[in-house]
Amino acid sequence: MTLPASSPASLGLDSARLEHLEHWLEQQVQQNRVAGASVLLARQGETGFFKAAGLARQTSEFGAERPFTRDTLVRLYSMTKPVTAVAAMMLYEQGHFQLDDPLAWYIPAFADTLVWDGHEPAPGTDDPDAILQHVVPQHSPITVRQVMTHTAGLTYSFMNATPVDRYYRDHGLEFPGADTPLAELVERLAKAPLLCQPGTQWNYSVASDVLGRLVEIWSGESLDDFFRNRIFMPLGMLDTGFHVRQGDEDRLADLFMPATGGELGSVGKATDADAGSVPPQDPGKVSTARAAALGLSHQPPLLVDPGARSGFLQTPVLLSGGGGLTGSIDDFARFAQMLLNGGELDGQRLLAARTVDFMCRNHLPGNGDMASMGQAVWSETSYNGIGFGLGFAVMLDPIEAQMLGSVGECHWGGAASTFFWIDPAEELLVVFLTQLYPSSSYPIRRELRTAVYQAAMALPSS
Repeated sequence: MTLPASSPASLGLDSARLEHLEHWLEQQVQQNRVAGASVLLARQGETGFFKAAGLARQTSEFGAERPFTRDTLVRLYSMTKPVTAVAAMMLYEQGHFQLDDPLAWYIPAFADTLVWDGHEPAPGTDDPDAILQHVVPQHSPITVRQVMTHTAGLTYSFMNATPVDRYYRDHGLEFPGADTPLAELVERLAKAPLLCQPGTQWNYSVASDVLGRLVEIWSGESLDDFFRNRIFMPLGMLDTGFHVRQGDEDRLADLFMPATGGELGSVGKATDADAGSVPPQDPGKVSTARAAALGLSHQPPLLVDPGARSGFLQTPVLLSGGGGLTGSIDDFARFAQMLLNGGELDGQRLLAARTVDFMCRNHLPGNGDMASMGQAVWSETSYNGIGFGLGFAVMLDPIEAQMLGSVGECHWGGAASTFFWIDPAEELLVVFLTQLYPSSSYPIRRELRTAVYQAAMALPSS
């Protein structure tokens, strides 16, 4: 299903300036940044622009060449997180929990989770549990709000920055990608030390996977059943799920990585790379940030997960609320429009408007931004002037963030360089899909913002 369509002019979109956006998208392919991509703009509930360029699948032993189209399916990865947050808040409205409830009320194992004291284990030790000699008790219990805002003290195994990250790797705490049921993996996660005391830092983490497990506990349903029955079917998101449905296998795009540069950890020791089974890049490669800034051509991206053989064609054992979904651009546009409408789309109300407004407010302590909470850079983007709500980032100050946008705009992206945002002030939503891992490879998202906003004129009168 698609949103209604209208002419760009009727939605306050300048057709001549939209040609700049088309040219930018085509450049991404011509310069070998991506193999293929698509972008959709909707305003006041109607689609005013769609463009696709390049290939979803390249010619190879895995099948015939296929263009990137409106029907292309992609690995959404971390764009799953806002969906999980919506599911949780639907249950919040039904009275299943309060935000200041301790996590341990629902998953008791987290009552005993210890906190890393900041000291490193002895150099050269191979003991996977060596960090457990450097832990202290929690000063206060982890709360549900801290899980939803990534301030619970959790982390990701791929961060490669602390002994806690290493503990995750050594103990197979991989979200997504593990061949372990969600309930079991979350119980094991509770034995890992926290990176910091709950509520003291913002750290991108497996918290949304924990939240997905909470959705299962509160609802009594598996995460895939809840998503399908309570979100996807009501919204007409028939292409979205934890795996590509039978008969649609040819629609899943290939996943690529840059031939050089863009390595994990190249920006702020962190990337939005929660791709699970994707192989890590050579840490010895030199970053191509300078070439990217100059718009120079690159070597063609490398194929790392052919769509024809991807694990996303099979039903996963682990239902990852942090990064497990696949979907299409029109499906995600419907989800984004539901948020922009205040929780309703086509007569189907998932959330009250006041609840969506609450989710889109900054929930970080003292109304601080993510940079002040310890995460100055994420993916290719500075997080000065960017707060965090319940499920996505929130624009606090475009000047401080040094990028175009509106105060109160909400956004998030995934490891394969996908991205979306909703801008209530402009009644605008944007969805961008591609399949380039990791998302820190090039400043695509910042450039996309400029290309979109330069074409958005004054809002047409209602």
